[in-house]
Amino acid sequence: MLETLRKQVGIYKTAAVMTPFFTAGEVLMDVMIPYVTASLIDKGIEAGNMANVWKYGGIMLVLAFVALFCGFMSGRNAAYASTGFAANLRRSMYDKIQTFSFANIDKFSTAGLITRMTTDVTNIQNAFQMIIRMAVRPPMMLIMSVVMCLTISPSLSSIFAVAVAVLAVGLALIMVNVTKIFRKTFEKYDELNASVQENVSAARVVKAFVREDYETQKFSAAARNLKKMFVSAEAIIALNNPIMMTVVYGCIIALSWFGAKQVVGGVLTTGELTSMFSYIMNIMMSLMMLSMVFVMITMSGASAQRISEVLNEEPDITNTQNPVMEVKDGQIDFDDVYFSYKSEGSGDAVLEDIDLHIHSGETIGIIGGTGSGKSTLVSLISRLYDVTSGAVRVGGVDVREYDQEVLRNNVAVVLQKNVLFSGTILENLRWGKTDATEEECIAACRMACADEFIEKFPDGYNSRVEQGGKNLSGGQKQRLCIARALLKSPKVLILDDSTSAVDTATDAKIRTAFAEYIPEVTKLIIAQRISSVEHADRIVVLNEGRVDGFDTHENLLQNNAIYQEIYETQMHGNADFDEPQRMGGQSR
Repeated sequence: MLETLRKQVGIYKTAAVMTPFFTAGEVLMDVMIPYVTASLIDKGIEAGNMANVWKYGGIMLVLAFVALFCGFMSGRNAAYASTGFAANLRRSMYDKIQTFSFANIDKFSTAGLITRMTTDVTNIQNAFQMIIRMAVRPPMMLIMSVVMCLTISPSLSSIFAVAVAVLAVGLALIMVNVTKIFRKTFEKYDELNASVQENVSAARVVKAFVREDYETQKFSAAARNLKKMFVSAEAIIALNNPIMMTVVYGCIIALSWFGAKQVVGGVLTTGELTSMFSYIMNIMMSLMMLSMVFVMITMSGASAQRISEVLNEEPDITNTQNPVMEVKDGQIDFDDVYFSYKSEGSGDAVLEDIDLHIHSGETIGIIGGTGSGKSTLVSLISRLYDVTSGAVRVGGVDVREYDQEVLRNNVAVVLQKNVLFSGTILENLRWGKTDATEEECIAACRMACADEFIEKFPDGYNSRVEQGGKNLSGGQKQRLCIARALLKSPKVLILDDSTSAVDTATDAKIRTAFAEYIPEVTKLIIAQRISSVEHADRIVVLNEGRVDGFDTHENLLQNNAIYQEIYETQMHGNADFDEPQRMGGQSR
């Protein structure tokens, strides 16, 4: 874990190293000032020697300015190194997440990843800054102050030894108890972020069902749990201050009593006793700062572990050593494919014994009940997941042999959930092809029947799309997503229930455009409506992860009971064709 984090310091190593260097200089000056103060009092003020007053006063002034400079440089380098380290962590985590397959992403919740990139990184940043600065200053201050005390009066220094022992025992008890709590606390952050994310992203649903009170209660419960754990931790940490003050005041009283007797007895000078008081405060403050460092390290320990989990996660989908860099055509073959989701842990197959062979340029409809495996089936084609056994081939080549970027540029997928980004319509379309001309974008939109509504906007293709496309209707978003996929000029086009929000007339226009303008592209259309797939060359009927039928619309109406039932339900009834008894299964 430490090695993983150390690598992220990167170009900020110099600043990280210079921080303790300047901190050491600051400590040295701070330790020397009380020593010079003793000489100022004994050899200047009490001796009535103004020359020594000016001399030692000047030395103290120089030491103070040097300490100020070292402190400034130490703080500046610490801030630069820690913020740079945090930026590297976030960038590395983000880059790593981009390499994850869907299976890797399933392992971490969205809320969990957000917490790791925000709260956890902030904890690590604060701990790193404290370590490179505070973890150097207190030990040095402690050691050098003790040395100076021993130099002045070995007998009085025994007071500090007793104080340090008492304080060390107290801090150890605090740290042992608080560590356990902090490890559990950061898990509660995930629950809190999950509650916020769900509520904000589903705000329309929450309001439509008048569930604001319920969501408020759910969030409040998560916030209360987090507060309760932090209160427990802070209640224990709060003991640090009274223990510290008790020890400090005890040392001051003991030093005053025994030190005064030595001054009266002529064993110790007034200046030396004054400096001893300064050193005792240095020693106690050093111990207090060390306790703060330990608390911060404890808090960040859990965060460091969570960040390392992401950085050390190995993508389970990677390129082979010499990947294939060209997709010949849109032929698709499923050879005895089985698939199960690793993240679910049950091991139950979502797809079983899938054996399909699709010719390049064919239009294939895919229909089946909720949970029958439709989306999972097409996810294997672009290698968003890897098969558990068997093989999926595109253009006659196993998808595992392709370069991932090449494969996914040739297999365009319009997923069930249409995602648009804040920016103009043109900027969103160019996700499909970064250098697409406006004419190419317009042509793609015509095929997807998106030009009909875009041209009505005052700014046309330069109209602004709000985050998530919230200023567009469901059907408009679907058509823009289809146009974006068409710009890739793919060999295979997959529409995962991507025309469900458009009317049947527009759906028919899109199918006609596909047949006219991209006849050579293999088209897989997942749909809930038979009208969306009945004109396909062939139709796959899925039931509980198995192929129940694969034929033309006419033949399926004659020979496939499930397809007949769907057809009858949709054409002559008002019910949804999803019937749990016949179509039940795992939901994906």
